[in-house]
Amino acid sequence: MRAVSHRFKDRTAAGVELAHALKRRSLRPPLLVLGLPRGGVAVADKVASELEAPLDVMLVRKIGMPGQPELAIGAIASGNIVVHEPQVEKEIAGLAETFNTLVETERRELERRERVFRAGLPPLALQGKTVILVDDGIATGSTMLAALRAARKAGATSIVAAAPVASPEATELIRAEADDVVIVHIPALLRAIGEWYEQFEQLEDAEVSRLLALHRRRV
Repeated sequence: MRAVSHRFKDRTAAGVELAHALKRRSLRPPLLVLGLPRGGVAVADKVASELEAPLDVMLVRKIGMPGQPELAIGAIASGNIVVHEPQVEKEIAGLAETFNTLVETERRELERRERVFRAGLPPLALQGKTVILVDDGIATGSTMLAALRAARKAGATSIVAAAPVASPEATELIRAEADDVVIVHIPALLRAIGEWYEQFEQLEDAEVSRLLALHRRRV
């Protein structure tokens, strides 16, 4: 594994560092923190606590390459938002024909997570708010871009894309649409988000639901 200049102990520690970076910005209240599941919710949990802001979830799903699911070729988000990588479709014959099928499969998973994470409650209103979208890392930028467009469609006044680590390419992609971008580390070469964490275990649905429920009770 290539050495990195800084590793976060875990998502909690990353959330604290990200919150400190956000505090240095002039964020106009009222604030609302939205975590991208699953890992982004654990980072957003600490961001929301440090900023004393409500926490909710922004439902997004990566569209993975058939046979290489870790390679993003697009993403979907709540509100019928679809982001795709046309350049990838051009380079790989036949991919365009299967993209819609992949979207429908991921949309069913998106709807399932909506039921599980929200526990029957409606999403928090975005209108009139500065919305901070948080993920545990941004590799290609597809899912964050889908989240940005979903938040814009839902009426957010200002949108900040935030993460502990991101690739230079993804940072520039989302900077074109976000009102502000806050990234703790932007390495010249980002091979894997997990390299930047000492502990990077996969979060389960139950843990995401627990974190969201804790914040609902505080509100």
